[in-house]
Amino acid sequence: MTRDLTAAIEDWLSHRTDPARDPLRGMAQAGLLQPAENCMQIARGKALLVERTGLLGLGGIWAGCQMVNRWFIAGFGNAQQRATWLGRPAAVAISEPNAGAHPKRLTTRAEPDGDFYRITGEKAWVSNGPSADVFVVLAITATEGERKRYSAFLVPSDAANVSVREMPRFHALRPSQHCGLQLGGVTVPRSAMLGDENVAYETMALPFRDIEDAVSTYGLLGAFRFVLRALAGTPVSDETALALGGLVALSAVYADAAEALVAALDAGRLADKAATLVGLRVLAAEMTQRVRAYLPQAGRQHDPAIEEVLRDIDASLSVARGPRQARQARLATEA
Repeated sequence: MTRDLTAAIEDWLSHRTDPARDPLRGMAQAGLLQPAENCMQIARGKALLVERTGLLGLGGIWAGCQMVNRWFIAGFGNAQQRATWLGRPAAVAISEPNAGAHPKRLTTRAEPDGDFYRITGEKAWVSNGPSADVFVVLAITATEGERKRYSAFLVPSDAANVSVREMPRFHALRPSQHCGLQLGGVTVPRSAMLGDENVAYETMALPFRDIEDAVSTYGLLGAFRFVLRALAGTPVSDETALALGGLVALSAVYADAAEALVAALDAGRLADKAATLVGLRVLAAEMTQRVRAYLPQAGRQHDPAIEEVLRDIDASLSVARGPRQARQARLATEA
């Protein structure tokens, strides 16, 4: 991505009366869908979008497209796959109805058929799926005893026997888009396989959650900066000045830690910052509580924009809460 992110975002917003509707429209023309140079650029762009609009879901849509492009297509694609799909809206399809993303419970299969693979199954909660030009589909390609082996395939959204179905909307994170994906014997050439055969879960899907989490810390940073901007100029007493000043200070600490985390991601050392990743989520929850406690003091407890941002932060922190709490508990054992 060669264009300055701030300028590209301002250009895009200048042509949008409501960025919460059809959020990807116009992004390519503004240069926002050009592949990012690194994860730090994606993280900063996500923070800028959220800070500018107050829409955590909007930042997630843009960063999601960028992350799928960078991690899956640029990271594992061959020259032809990169030339065809980089810079276009893409979505990853791993989770399935009543199975989540657990590798023992997934059932979508890709069966060899001459020079092709025939993919059959159903995916659920495909983020950015309704706007995607291509899906990265995880499917079983071998079984060793009781262990399933997975490969990833690039499946165009307009391929025969691909159908997108609506899913219930979230109560927050507007304008996030998700869909279900029916794969009714979809035929793709062998050249549609992304990366090496039978190892896609270990090499692609499993690391992606931590990568997403690291970049997502900047979405929350943008949300807190939006709130602080909204509170700027609020009359303060000695008591409320202490409270607001504490939020500003914690936001600075959060920003420094998030920058160190994503820098480690780009350097291939994300594992060294596992505790920092957990700590940022704990700090985000604490900051959210402090904002809610401050709003009545400042007479802003009924501000719709701030209330929406806080709901979005709650929703973001609730995603995959069980595995994340387990990781937090392990830190106590390791200590």
